[in-house]
Amino acid sequence: MATKKNTKNTFDWNKNYNAIKTSSKEVSDFVYKTSEEVVDSAIERSAQWQDLGAKAIKGGLKVAEKQQDIMFDTLEMVKGQVELGTKRFKKLFSLN
Repeated sequence: MATKKNTKNTFDWNKNYNAIKTSSKEVSDFVYKTSEEVVDSAIERSAQWQDLGAKAIKGGLKVAEKQQDIMFDTLEMVKGQVELGTKRFKKLFSLN
């Protein structure tokens, strides 16, 4: 005749609890190490960008200084040309 099957589900709570506890600890350690690496990398990259930004600003200020010098030199030349043109214009019309 047919034999009776064991239909009782045996579930070992302690074994599963310990497995979940171990897995969650491993995941937590991995996340911690990864986040440290990300933060360190971000700090390193931001320092590099800060250096680059400082160089760009310094170079930009040099260019602005040269442009300002060129502008003032040009204005002085224009002023000289206007003064010379005014003298010639007065001389031309003072003879009549």
